[in-house]
Amino acid sequence: MGRIGRRGFVATAVSVLAAMATAGDAAAFPPRPGRPRPLAEPEFRGTWLATVTNRDWPSRPGLTAVQQRDELLAHLDTAVARRLNTVVFQVRPSADALWPSPYEPWSVYLTGVQGKDPGWDPLGTAVREAHARGLELHAWFNPYRVAVHTDPSRLAAGHPARVHPDWVLPYGGKLYYNPGIPEVRAFVQDAMTDAVKRYAVDAVHFDDYFYPYPVADQVFDDDATYARYGAGFPDKAAWRRDNIDRLVREMSARIKETRPGVGFGISPFAVWRNGATDPLGSDTRAGVQTYDDLHADTRRWVKEGWIDYISPQVYWNIGFAAADYAKLLPWWNDAVQGTGVDLVIGEALYKAGDPAQPAPWQDPSELSRHLTLAKTYNGVRGHCFFSAKEVMTDRIGAMARVVADHYPTRVLPPR
Repeated sequence: MGRIGRRGFVATAVSVLAAMATAGDAAAFPPRPGRPRPLAEPEFRGTWLATVTNRDWPSRPGLTAVQQRDELLAHLDTAVARRLNTVVFQVRPSADALWPSPYEPWSVYLTGVQGKDPGWDPLGTAVREAHARGLELHAWFNPYRVAVHTDPSRLAAGHPARVHPDWVLPYGGKLYYNPGIPEVRAFVQDAMTDAVKRYAVDAVHFDDYFYPYPVADQVFDDDATYARYGAGFPDKAAWRRDNIDRLVREMSARIKETRPGVGFGISPFAVWRNGATDPLGSDTRAGVQTYDDLHADTRRWVKEGWIDYISPQVYWNIGFAAADYAKLLPWWNDAVQGTGVDLVIGEALYKAGDPAQPAPWQDPSELSRHLTLAKTYNGVRGHCFFSAKEVMTDRIGAMARVVADHYPTRVLPPR
């Protein structure tokens, strides 16, 4: 982790020397809850680079290979300019691939035609060019989303979802692999592990989609799967949570077996459970709880040490009534204590300056205040900003304010 190419060496050397000079003090006086993290300790400074629906990159499908590459390198250069050290690159957005995968077709977001060879290797290029700039490259996968529509005939010929239609369920206008089918779980792990085998990625990263977010008046129809595989569980919810636990636990083991040293991080919706639902939950009143609605027991993954870092999407402002940033931050800080799992706070840069957002998000200083508050919690190892398009455009200067206030120099990644 944290490999540095020639271009990144000079930029990071000063930070490395500073860390070496103070390492003895940090070891003698380890941080405690409520005590600020030692300033010399490296931190995660990341951005998500989303490819689904061409959100961040490529800017549109059908660009030439040269145009796509130039746009990708511009995002990496922007990360360097913003003094970030990690890019979380979405390489499997919808059961397709941004590398020549033997399991799934080329992504539709490259050429506009799923399965069409774009003429170059985006993931391979991203790994090589990120490392040359002193950046880590985390390969971001969506495990179960098949398509952002419900028409299997629109998928590439030979797509696994067409070969195995019994693996797929429509829900909320999208197609999903059914997480309750053991063959599905094995297949998606094979598809994702292929990238780890082929490329020197620094980490594997899952987003917040496990069982899909609830949609009113719609049913994720896995009754038959539950009847077949759910024996021994008290109810379907417990069985579903076990399915996702198995995915996380098994993928963690496979990553370590395939390429030792590669990390594993997950960026869930930030509310595990509300305090009114569970006394262990957060002081929130969120409409979605990952444990109950997405069947993702995010707190357990931390406590069990199945992941190396967790990046909850704390996408609300300080003082937001239903889910206050200032209340979720200490909850997550407590959750990671004694686990060895790094806490990386997901930050909603995309909300800054959006006229549809409440008043705090019109203030360029809101995100900087988040980082100031986070410095008072020793479990926080850094921040990741959603997403790369906003890191580049910086609508009201919120990112520039973060850099000016908190990122005076470049630093190495934390691991």
